[in-house]
Amino acid sequence: MRTNYLILLLLGIVLGSCKNEPEKFVVERPEESRFTKVTLVERLDEPMEFEVLQDGRIIFIERKGKIRMFDPTTGLVTDIGAIPVYFEAEDGLLGLAKDPDFYNNHWIYLYYSPQGQESINRLSRFTLVSDILDPDSEAVLLEIPHFRGCCHSGGSIEFDSKGNLFLSLGDDTTPFESDNYNPIDERPGRPENVDAQRSSSNSNDLRGSILRITPQPDGTYSIPEGNLFPEGTPNTRPEIYVMGNRNPFRISVDPKNGFLYWGEVGPDAQSDSLRRGPRGHDEVNQAKKAGFYGWPYFVADNKPYWYYDFEKQESVFAYDPAAPVNHSPINTGVNLLPPAQKAMIWYPYADSEEFPILGSGGRNAMAGPVYYHDLFLASDVKFPKYYHGKLFIYDWMRNWVFTVQFDENGDFAGLEEFMPTTQFDKPIDMQFGADGALYVLEYGTYWNSQNDDSGIYRIEFNPGNRKPIARGSADVRQGAAPLQVQFSSAGSMDLDGDNLTYEWDFYGDGSSTSREADPTFAFDRAGEFNTILTVRDPSGLQSQAVIPVAVGNEPPVIQVNWQGNRSFYWGKPTLPYQVDVQDKEDGFISENDVVVTWDFLEEGFDKIIAEMGHQQTESSGQLLGQNLLVKSGCNACHGLENASVGPSYKAVAERYSANPEAPKMLLQKVTNGGAGVWGERLMPSHAHLKEGDIIQMIDYVLSLSPQSAVSQKNRLGISGEVTLDQHRTQGTYLLTASYQDKGANGIPPILRREQLVLRHPLVLAANAEYFQGTAKANFENSRLVKFTEDKSYIGFERVDLKYVGEIRLSIDPNRRTGWFEVRQGRPDGILLGKSEVLSNDLRSEAETGKWFEVSIPIENSSEVTDLYLVFQTETGVDIWGSFLLKTVYFDGRN
Repeated sequence: MRTNYLILLLLGIVLGSCKNEPEKFVVERPEESRFTKVTLVERLDEPMEFEVLQDGRIIFIERKGKIRMFDPTTGLVTDIGAIPVYFEAEDGLLGLAKDPDFYNNHWIYLYYSPQGQESINRLSRFTLVSDILDPDSEAVLLEIPHFRGCCHSGGSIEFDSKGNLFLSLGDDTTPFESDNYNPIDERPGRPENVDAQRSSSNSNDLRGSILRITPQPDGTYSIPEGNLFPEGTPNTRPEIYVMGNRNPFRISVDPKNGFLYWGEVGPDAQSDSLRRGPRGHDEVNQAKKAGFYGWPYFVADNKPYWYYDFEKQESVFAYDPAAPVNHSPINTGVNLLPPAQKAMIWYPYADSEEFPILGSGGRNAMAGPVYYHDLFLASDVKFPKYYHGKLFIYDWMRNWVFTVQFDENGDFAGLEEFMPTTQFDKPIDMQFGADGALYVLEYGTYWNSQNDDSGIYRIEFNPGNRKPIARGSADVRQGAAPLQVQFSSAGSMDLDGDNLTYEWDFYGDGSSTSREADPTFAFDRAGEFNTILTVRDPSGLQSQAVIPVAVGNEPPVIQVNWQGNRSFYWGKPTLPYQVDVQDKEDGFISENDVVVTWDFLEEGFDKIIAEMGHQQTESSGQLLGQNLLVKSGCNACHGLENASVGPSYKAVAERYSANPEAPKMLLQKVTNGGAGVWGERLMPSHAHLKEGDIIQMIDYVLSLSPQSAVSQKNRLGISGEVTLDQHRTQGTYLLTASYQDKGANGIPPILRREQLVLRHPLVLAANAEYFQGTAKANFENSRLVKFTEDKSYIGFERVDLKYVGEIRLSIDPNRRTGWFEVRQGRPDGILLGKSEVLSNDLRSEAETGKWFEVSIPIENSSEVTDLYLVFQTETGVDIWGSFLLKTVYFDGRN
C-alpha cells in the first residue's frame, strides 16, 4: 500500500511539474529559442494591413488595390476583391479593419485613394458575400481632401472594445521645402501643402490627426463622448480624437483600457538649429484621453520649433507647449490650441540619449498590439504571461521589435527588444490571433515594389520540449575528386538538455550515410551535392542542416606577397607587392585574368564587404559602396534595375556616367535631398550619412553603366609598387586580388579573392571586435569604452604585430586605479605587455579632466593574432565605470 502511495505521489509531482512549467514564464523572460517564426505566405505585392480571423484565415490588402485572403488549411492565397485606386507616392489602398461584429455582418472597412481626378482619400465600409467583396455594398463614411503626389497619408484603422473606429491621417504636407524642420511656410502665393498649420494644428481639418467615430448600421457614424472638441464647438471637427500628428502610419488600441498608441514618423533634420528648432525624431505615443500632440510646433518631449518667417528668413519666437497658437493665414480652426502632450518614446537618426537601446539609422516608428494573456484560450502557441499588458512596437526601417512595459498607472516603465537575432524585413503590421500567437506582416526590402521577402508570418511560443538545433560544417566544400571532407556537428544542441542522435546523408540521396557525430567521407565522383545532417531528440523532434559540397573543381589559390605590416601603415611609404595565383585545372594563368585593385577609403573600412559576393571586374571600393547602400536603407526606394519610389541605380548610372561632374553633383543631391530630376518624386536629405560613405555609394552606382570607367580606374598589374600617400590623418587602403577559374568537370567557375587591409594605426577603442564587461558611451562627440568590472576587456581581430613596438592608450582613470595587460590570442593568452598602475594620482592638477597617454611596450612578434586589452583593478569599480578608453595607437618600430 505504501509503495502504491509513493508511486502516486511521484506521478503527481511529475504531472504537476509538467502542467505548471509555463508558469515560470510569468516573470521570467523566455529565451528567444522558445519562439519560432513560421512562414505562412511570401512574395506579396506591397502589403499594408491585415486582419487575422478566428479560424486562422487572414484578410490582407495590397497598396495597388487588392483585397486578399490566406487560408491556412490549404496554404493558398486568393483574391477576394479589388478596388481601383490611385497608388502613386504614398497613396493607394492603405487601411483595413474588420467590424467588431464581423462574424455576423461580414463588414470590413477600407481606407483608400479612389481613382479619378478628385484628390481625396476615402473611408468606406464593404460587405463580404461568401468571402468575396461586394463592390456594390460600399457605404462611404468619410472623404478627406489629400494633395496627391507627395506625402504623409497615414491610413491605419483600428477598433476599440466599445465599437469605436480610429483612423490615422497624415499631415498631407511637403516637408522638404522647410529644410526638414517644421513646415510652416505662410508666404502668399505658395502652395497650401507647404504649411502643416492648415492640417495638423487646424481644429477644423481632419488631416494630421487620429479620428474616433462610432460607425452605425446605416453607413453613417456618430461621435463618442470624450473626443478633443465637443460637438457644436465652433471651428472644430468633432471626429478628432488626437491632433498635432505628422504621419501616424500605424496605430493600435489597448483592448482593455482603450489607450491609443501610434508610431509617428518624424521630420528629417539632422541636427538641432539654434534658431529653427530640434533635429528630427520619430515618436511612439500614448493617448489615455484626447489631446494635442504638438506637430508642427513641437517634437519628441515637446522640444519647441521656432516661428520662422520664410519671407524675411528670420526666426521670431519659439513656440510655447503650454499655450500653442496657430496664426497661419490659412488656418480655419481655433487659434489657441490645447497644451501640447509629450511623446512617450522618441529617437533621432543618431543614437538616442534617452532611449539608447533603440540604436541609430533610418527610422519609421510603428505601434503594434498590447498583449493580454487572459484574452486568448489555451493553445500550443500562445504567448506567455511574461508579456501580459505589454505593448509591441516596431520600426519599419530598423527592422526591430520591442516591447514596452508600463507601471501601475499605465505610464512608460521600460523597453526590451523582442527576438533580437530574428530577421524582420520591413514589418508593417502586427496583431495577435485567436490562438495567442503573434502574426507579423512584412513589406519587404524595396518601397513601391513587389518583394520576394515580403510575407505573413506567425510567431509561436513553445513552453515545453523544443526542437533540437542542427549545425553542420565541413573543413572543405569545394575541390577535385576524390575529395575527402571532415564533417562536424559542432554547435548542434538541444536547448532542453536532451541527448541527440546524428545522421549524415553525404550525397543527399540516401546512398551513403553515417551515424557518427563528426564523420570523415571521401566523395569519389564529380557533382554538386547537398550533404544533410539530421539531429533528433529522444521524443523524435528533429531539425536539419544542409552543407553544399561541389566535387570536381579545385578552387584557385591566391597569395599576396607583401613586405610590410599587414594590418597598419606608418607614414607614406612606397612598398612592393606580388600576386601569385595557382589553379589545378586551369594550368597557365594569364596576367589579364587576375584582377588586382588598389583602393583608398577615407572614412575607414566597413567589414561587411568581406562576406558579400562580387564580380570579376568589381573593385573592393565598389563592393563597399554596394553594401553601404543596403546598410543605409537606400534600397527601400531604389532597385538595381527596376524603378521604385526613385529611379533604378542602373538608370542613374546611364544618365550620369559620362558626366565628369556627376560625382560632385550627386554628392550634393544625396546629402541635401530634393526633387525634379526624376519627376515630382521627393528624396529626403541624407546628411546623417558620412560624406565618405556617400561617395562610395555614388561610385558603385556609376560603375553600373557599361560606359563607366569607375570599375577600371583602380586596377593594377599582378606585381609592382603602391604608395600610401592618399591619407591626411586617417583612412584605409585595400589591395585586392581576385581570380575566377574556368570551371571543370561540370562544376561552375569558382571565384576567390584575397584582400590586404591596411588601416591607420590610431583606432577607436569603440571599434574593437570583442567586448566583455564594458559599455560604450558617447562623450564630447567621441565614442568611448567604459571598463565596468575587473578583468573586463576589448579585443581586436587578426592584428599583425610585425614592426609594432608599443601600444599607446588614451585614457581617463575616472577616480579609480588599475592597469592594462596586452594578451595574445585570448583574454588569458600569452602576456605581451603590461602598463604601469594607473590612477588620477599620476596626473597633475592642471591635467585633471584631460585625456592622457599610457605607453605599453610589447615583445617582438611577427604573429597575426587576435589581440586583447584586459583591464584589471584592485580598487573596485563604481556605477560610472572605472576607466574610460578613447583610442588605441599601434606604434611602429623604426
